[in-house]
Amino acid sequence: MTKKKQETFYLITYRDAKDANILTLKAKTVTDSSLGLSFVAISNFVFDTKSLVINPEEEDQKRHFEGVKTLHLSIYSIISIQEVGPDHKGLNFRKDKSNLVVLSAEQHQPKDKS
Repeated sequence: MTKKKQETFYLITYRDAKDANILTLKAKTVTDSSLGLSFVAISNFVFDTKSLVINPEEEDQKRHFEGVKTLHLSIYSIISIQEVGPDHKGLNFRKDKSNLVVLSAEQHQPKDKS
C-alpha cells in the first residue's frame, strides 16, 4: 500500500477589494512582493481537480485566477495565512525589514523606590 505524498501549501484568507467578501485561496508560494513592503505575492494556486464533487466557490476562483501568474495582496486585506502540510518550514521573506524587539514585562513596569 503506497501513501499519497502530501505537499505543503498555504491557505490565505483575505477580504476581496471589489465586494468586501472574505475569501480563502490555496497556493504553494507566498513571498514578499516586488510592489513594496505593504504587499504579499501569492502564486502557484492550488485547485482540487481530482474530486468527484464540484465545489461552486472553488470553480469560481479557478475561473477568476485562470490567467493570473501572481496575486499581490495588501497586508491590510489579509486576515490570515495558514501553512498546511507535514513538511512546512514557515514563511521566509527575502526583504523582511522588520526589526522587532520584544521587551519583557519587567522592563515596562516602573521600579518601586520604597
